[in-house]
Amino acid sequence: MQHNGSETTRTALVVVAHHRTDSLTAHTARRTAAQLESAGYRVDLLDLEAEGFDPRMTVADQPDWGNRDKQYSEQVHAHMRRLLAAEIVVAVFPVYWQSLPALLKGWIDRVWNYGFAYGRSKPRLAGKRMLWLGLAGATSDDPINEGMQRILETTLSEGIAYYCGFSYSAVGLLPDAEERPQRIDAAGNLLIGDAVAGTEREAQYAEFDRRATEFVQKFLAAETVAA
Repeated sequence: MQHNGSETTRTALVVVAHHRTDSLTAHTARRTAAQLESAGYRVDLLDLEAEGFDPRMTVADQPDWGNRDKQYSEQVHAHMRRLLAAEIVVAVFPVYWQSLPALLKGWIDRVWNYGFAYGRSKPRLAGKRMLWLGLAGATSDDPINEGMQRILETTLSEGIAYYCGFSYSAVGLLPDAEERPQRIDAAGNLLIGDAVAGTEREAQYAEFDRRATEFVQKFLAAETVAA
């Protein structure tokens, strides 16, 4: 693949944050990895749960505001090297409380650390591109999705990616991730519908996969335009 006038293979770091390998999140991450490989990327698939990443902050990885060159733990440095090696990063995760699950948030807390991801006049992650694929339990026609999209864009793109020097960040919100539709009524009651089955289930998840694929396609197309 030609990139910047030379023969190179670009790397995509796909980060999956879920505790089950049979989850829709893990399924979406695997499909995304295959899609990126088809687009010519070498994919580094980082399954945080499978690799035993501990999201809890440690003394060794606590930022030292007086020393931006602090040597963090070897585990964190290994993850930093994987981030540096990637031109694009795609995080695939379930949306918890209109935010990240602890597993992914802790990875960012420990790895996207002071002196590495931020705290320098020229960020080490400058120029990289980020796609956040968040799976939500809300149904696609639930009005909550509009507000959830805004919150995620503010937190993830503005508060994290752009702050750390990424040149581009996009949030792909994927509702209808639950087998049983759920929503909150005007009185604040949680309404859980019947589980979809048979051809209806197949159609729902085919549409889900289509939307996930489209988000990745748009992300890659935006990269091409920017280049």
